[in-house]
Amino acid sequence: MAKRTTSGFEQIAAMPWWLGILIGLIGYVAIRHGIGWYLASSHSPVLAGIGRMSAAGAYAPLAWMLLIGCWLAALASFIGRGRRRQLLDSQTGIDSLRRMSWRQFEQLAGEAFRRQGYAVAETGLGGADGGIDLILRKNGKTTLVQCKQWQNWQVGVKVVREMYGLLLHHKAAAVKIVALGYYTSEARRFAHGKPIELIHGGELIATVRSLQKTRARATSPLDTPLALCGSMVASLLLIAALSPSTTTVPPPVAVSIDTQATYRPEPAYIPRPSAASTPHAQPTIYASESQNDAELREWKKRNAESMKILEKTTKEMPLR
Repeated sequence: MAKRTTSGFEQIAAMPWWLGILIGLIGYVAIRHGIGWYLASSHSPVLAGIGRMSAAGAYAPLAWMLLIGCWLAALASFIGRGRRRQLLDSQTGIDSLRRMSWRQFEQLAGEAFRRQGYAVAETGLGGADGGIDLILRKNGKTTLVQCKQWQNWQVGVKVVREMYGLLLHHKAAAVKIVALGYYTSEARRFAHGKPIELIHGGELIATVRSLQKTRARATSPLDTPLALCGSMVASLLLIAALSPSTTTVPPPVAVSIDTQATYRPEPAYIPRPSAASTPHAQPTIYASESQNDAELREWKKRNAESMKILEKTTKEMPLR
């Protein structure tokens, strides 16, 4: 039977929930800020352009999708951890173990090892037909575990030999086989003198009851909903602190002034000459080069009239 390939979501959900929070945060920062920072200084125009696009937020939706996906997996891990604790605490005897599915049986064994101080990784590679179901780590040593919920027959030597081969292949320190029933005499003889521990159903239920009585559950603050929510809020605050400000100062508008084209000096004010003090006198009009023939004739006419008025009103000076 082919082994089922686990997705990235399932792999993160099998980890402690705080690892899912951390992976999501690191992935967000790497995509949203790291790509732009790294590629913007590249000498390649293409890579530099990608870096500028990333810094401008082109890949921000991808970063948010990764963050949300990892946090959903972390939430699934948190909920699953609570269910495993409840699963172990609710067992009453060998009959309750028989009513479990093979998947629940693996989860129960994993929780029992976890309360004994092991770091437990549920591989999901074993399935109902065999293989490695759990990987235990403690004091720098790795132990492989296979769970067998066989109710109507004993575990034979073939299963023990297969697990011993996996021990050598993965260079693990030991192997544990957890079965609901018992083992054949050949299986026990093969396991004798080797780092293989055969655990039958009676020993498993005795261990579960011992853990229930001593309440050897993880009472770390990390197992509380407050820790989960607090870590998410702290991560969002960090993201907000790293995000660029949304308010930008508009660039100054450069206004070029062509003084020669726009400057128009105002003409100096020249007062007009006042009229003659004589009530009948009219101002003398001078000819201009810009006058046409009609204006010149009008000027001569008005000038003659002015001279006549001056002759009548001006007294002759007596000659001495």
